Amino acid sequence: MNVKRAVEAALFSSAENLKLEDIAEKTGIPESEVRYALLDLRREYNERESAITIAKFGSEYRMMLRTEYAEYTGMFSRAEMSGGTMRTLSTIAYNQPVLQSELFKNLGARVYDDVKDLMERDFVNGKKKGQTLELTTTRKFKEYFGITGSGKDAITKWIQEQSRNAPETEDEE
Repeated sequence: MNVKRAVEAALFSSAENLKLEDIAEKTGIPESEVRYALLDLRREYNERESAITIAKFGSEYRMMLRTEYAEYTGMFSRAEMSGGTMRTLSTIAYNQPVLQSELFKNLGARVYDDVKDLMERDFVNGKKKGQTLELTTTRKFKEYFGITGSGKDAITKWIQEQSRNAPETEDEE
């Protein structure tokens, strides 16, 4: 068995970030070999200037598309969320912290279903603020969408990438 390819397969198949220890435990490969494989994979993807990268978030790793190639994915894949839900997520991300009641005024009643969905996906946190929720995005949101940075510039760049990838007709359900 090729250790590097086994680690690569683990990263490819996971929708979540993986800790080195978890990869070692689940594959039965010693941690030292997993560590070396991760370093080698990161170097390999960088050297060949692949559209894929092995990103490191603290002590966790994830295989993901480099942001500069994200515009091409919308041509070949279906969105995991409706256009309306993505619009709600973008609005929360750009205006955070934002009150759910303000979103309702601007986007309509669908906001309640969207927020519930986004909270279930762990992309948004809601903190009780009077009769409503104060909404912010989570660490998982930034990691999932490959957002580097925490300011409005990083969010604006992500929103622009999402709008380029949006299908011409959206399912607004």
